Amino acid sequence: MFLPIAVILQESSSSSPFGGLGMFLPLLLIFLVFYLFIIRPQQKREKKRKAMIEAVKRGDKVVTAGGIHGKVHQVDESSVLLDVDGGIKLRVEKNSLASVKT
Repeated sequence: MFLPIAVILQESSSSSPFGGLGMFLPLLLIFLVFYLFIIRPQQKREKKRKAMIEAVKRGDKVVTAGGIHGKVHQVDESSVLLDVDGGIKLRVEKNSLASVKT
């Protein structure tokens, strides 16, 4: 009973030049394209952003993700104190920083 199935599978795999890999080659190519054009650039951007956030120091001018412009007055472990205008200070999370200008 299992012999005819094994013969059919052997005949179908021997007709393909890549053997069993021929079925998975398009999927592997799609994954490779996704990795090269989507996943890897995103990882690079995230690594660059984390380095930017860790390098924030007092006196840097920053813009938050919400669009608030301010000057860093104090840096804590996970937040920064921004001097926005006229002595008004806001405490924001470091992760909400969008850009830093030294």
